[in-house]
Amino acid sequence: MSIFLAELIGTALLIILGDGVVANCVLNKSKGQNGGWIVITMGWAMAVFVGVFAVGAYSGAHLNSAVTLALAVTGAVPWEQVPVYIAAQMLGAFLGACIVYASYKQHFDITDDANGKLAVFCTAPAIRSTIPNLVTEIVGTFVLIFGVFYIAKGEVGLGAVDALPVALLVLGIGLSLGGPTGYAINPARDLGPRIAHALLPIKGKRDSDWGYAWIPIAGPVIGALLAAALHMALK
Repeated sequence: MSIFLAELIGTALLIILGDGVVANCVLNKSKGQNGGWIVITMGWAMAVFVGVFAVGAYSGAHLNSAVTLALAVTGAVPWEQVPVYIAAQMLGAFLGACIVYASYKQHFDITDDANGKLAVFCTAPAIRSTIPNLVTEIVGTFVLIFGVFYIAKGEVGLGAVDALPVALLVLGIGLSLGGPTGYAINPARDLGPRIAHALLPIKGKRDSDWGYAWIPIAGPVIGALLAAALHMALK
């Protein structure tokens, strides 16, 4: 598999299972409706596990533009490969979100909560306040990237580690830091599905909250750069 195809497939799997668990918990008449935060965080952790396990041997399974950026800053990934990774992640996330919509279309149709429908695709803050929301995304992504560096023991990319430790790290972030903003901690995870929400013919949908959309991009980027800088300083 090429890097582009691997990242596309891995990120699509991540979003199919990650956005899928949110759809299962929030959409009407789903068997998992009202499953709650524990179900959502466990579902996202398993989404990471499957995505990393599936394509780690081919691309390192970044599945996250913040991870790609951090690895490029530390020299673990050549800068010329960064656009390939990010393009594949964005497209994979978009396609994964479209597959979730197709799987749950009947439930979207009978759900009146437009905010809940948007939440299937992308994140939103519990309390809307720009600086605190941005800080939360920076902190969550910093913990992810800094943890990944040490789980990986300095090896190139994520292919050097088993999928489970990374999944457990994401689970911990979701349980501990996910409450304020929904822990995007990944620009591709948020932006690709947000675009899908904007384009798909979802019955009774609201706007795609573009005024907030920059925070789950900027926060993870800043968090990744800070984690990479500290990692290099401590080496």
